[in-house]
Amino acid sequence: MVAEDDNHALPTGNETPKVPEVLPILPVIDLTLFPRMVLPLVVHGEESRKLVDEAMGKDRRIGVLVSKKKDLKVSPKPDDLYSVGTVALILKMSKPDEKGTQLLVQGVSRFRIEEYLLDKPYLRARIESIPEQTTKDIEIEAMTSNLGGLFQRVLKLSPYLPGELGALAISLDDGGMLADLIASSLNISKEEKQTILDSQDVKERLKEVTRLINRELQVLELGQKIQSQVKQDMDKAQREFYLRQQLKAIKEELGEKDERKLEVDEYRAKIAEKNLPEEAKKEADRELERLERMHPSSSEYTVASTYLDWLTVLPWNEATEDVLDIKSAQKVLDEDHYDLEKVKKRIIEYLAVRKLKPDSKGPILCFVGPPGTGKTSLGRSIARALGRKFIRISLGGVRDEAEIRGHRRTYVGALPGRIIQGIRRAEKNNPVFMLDEIDKVGSDFRGDPSSALLEVLDPEQNFTFSDHYLDVPFDLSKVMFITTANILDTIPPALRDRMEELDLPGYTEDEKLKIAQRYLVPRQLEAHGLTPEVLTITADAIRRIISGYTREAGLRNLEREIAAICRGVACVVADGRKGPTRVKARSLHKFLGPVRFRSEAGERISVPGVAAGMAWTQAGGDLIFVEATKMKGRHALTLTGQLGDVMKESATAALSFIRSHAKKFNIPENFYENQEIHVHVPAGAIPKDGPSAGVTMLTALASLLTDKTVASDMAMSGEITLRGQVLPVGGIKEKVLGAHRAGIKRIVLPKWNEKDLEDVPKKVRKAIQFHFVETMDEVLKVALPKS
Repeated sequence: MVAEDDNHALPTGNETPKVPEVLPILPVIDLTLFPRMVLPLVVHGEESRKLVDEAMGKDRRIGVLVSKKKDLKVSPKPDDLYSVGTVALILKMSKPDEKGTQLLVQGVSRFRIEEYLLDKPYLRARIESIPEQTTKDIEIEAMTSNLGGLFQRVLKLSPYLPGELGALAISLDDGGMLADLIASSLNISKEEKQTILDSQDVKERLKEVTRLINRELQVLELGQKIQSQVKQDMDKAQREFYLRQQLKAIKEELGEKDERKLEVDEYRAKIAEKNLPEEAKKEADRELERLERMHPSSSEYTVASTYLDWLTVLPWNEATEDVLDIKSAQKVLDEDHYDLEKVKKRIIEYLAVRKLKPDSKGPILCFVGPPGTGKTSLGRSIARALGRKFIRISLGGVRDEAEIRGHRRTYVGALPGRIIQGIRRAEKNNPVFMLDEIDKVGSDFRGDPSSALLEVLDPEQNFTFSDHYLDVPFDLSKVMFITTANILDTIPPALRDRMEELDLPGYTEDEKLKIAQRYLVPRQLEAHGLTPEVLTITADAIRRIISGYTREAGLRNLEREIAAICRGVACVVADGRKGPTRVKARSLHKFLGPVRFRSEAGERISVPGVAAGMAWTQAGGDLIFVEATKMKGRHALTLTGQLGDVMKESATAALSFIRSHAKKFNIPENFYENQEIHVHVPAGAIPKDGPSAGVTMLTALASLLTDKTVASDMAMSGEITLRGQVLPVGGIKEKVLGAHRAGIKRIVLPKWNEKDLEDVPKKVRKAIQFHFVETMDEVLKVALPKS
């Protein structure tokens, strides 16, 4: 059924339409009707259909109000509706079925609710008509013109607005009507449309619609830009696809294969040829499947191919066959290094075990000793004796755990750690792997490398070493790890527990002489282009260099001085002078300058109150001197020379022992009442500490107070107690060798340290007279004999 009535046409121009005071109210959802706009409506519900039927029988006018709620299944209450709506004229009505009624309505004017008349069966209200503003000025005209121009731009960009709206908008010269037309056309929320409907002032309405249309215009322009860019990208992708298909067809016609397929086939062949462990093969196959699905231009493609390169190049099963000829290995070790019998014995023992049990695990050795004692070169010699590859990495200053374990593949530029990199360079899974300077590993916010080394250096764990980059276990149990250190104190106990320590304490003068003659001199002659016929260095000259120009446990400075002599002779030879050069002890001044070191023991221990002690340092053993003097003053003990707390306590204990036994040593019992005693240990810039100077402190004080001089060729070491006991100390071998280098002939040591002399070379033991003591009384009897 369709109802039409031309008698109810709207007034034209600025004529105000007549509106009844009471209107039936039709609530609607998400649909805002503006004056003079035509909209279709579908009405549901018994109440709404009855409202429409009665309106059609009268003047066809109804009030349309927007509901604040989104659901009209339940009849809305007055509070659920906005207070401003539109008077609507029903132009057409039809009932296609019993469930709904279709309407075509046109807005007449704005109205405001004064009060609701809550009589049944539908909602009615007494209303106040809101007349349209008819005033015009230049500002309204400018705003109207600007809004019309913006709307024309929106129409060009918007696909959902019909073009006829542009002609209609141009024909309107009323700003309020134009604002209503545009507001009803824009895709804005019902709240924003209601704000326009509520606005009675034309200027305010124009400003609000201008704001909304500008926002819509920005959205449309950005959408067009994105659409254009996407279209360009799609065109480019389609073009690339078309060209690649053409290239593929051309290659097939020429009989060539796809490069990516060739690369994948090459990796597949490498994986099959390598005979990888099960877990590594599973990971390699998975990564290869990913690689097949990737495009070569993808960044992930490079990451996957690099990972497969590492997996297929590592020596999972390739090993060097050990040279198990023990005599041959002993010969190689003797050729490369003089002495070091304990280390050589350990290597020969390892070879013997390998010969009897081929699948035995490699030892974890730690060479500990001063600089220049041959720790690093010994590792090369061991590799040559075993017939294995040699890899060395320096851990000095390493602070990042990733240096050992590698970075995870999620990081850009990730690589395996230095352990796996070293294995790759060796191309075998059983090299001799030297971790140099393990005592100088640091730690910071990036992790603790020494903790990562716990797994590397543990034979019970390293057969499944997991590098973060590889993320599959790699067997390091066949690797022979050798570490080097100058001191053990800085190595964490857990790491130190995993290593077998072998001491390289230093060399005697005779050992240095033989090493220089066998290795250092020939090496420097070759390095400087000289021959033994051109330059000869006598044994006396080498001894003078050792004693007068160097003071070290190792050999580095000795080799430097020999190199200086070679450079001097090379200048002579290069100048055209012929004839051999024989360097003797008395001619060293010409090449090396004046003597730098001399034995100070004889001169410094020449007055009462001075005694020589023995100290352990990172560079080997050395002598220290304790000087004591007394002066008038209040009883006080002054200690200088950068002494640590333990050393200060040793001096106090020594003085207390002498005071308590003064009568026994023929010292006045009141000597301390009017005297001040000052004890100084020279080399004040060097910090000193430890209990082993206690015996030396005691002897120096006793010498001062008894006015007796300590023998100039005597040195001593030992800890003291208030009970008069002499306790054992450490570093005996280094201390004895240092004293021997300084020309000491007699040494006082604790009785408990007698066993430690087994590590001291026989020639040194024969050259020195040892006095082993248990009490302080025995120390003073030896150091200060009765005249």
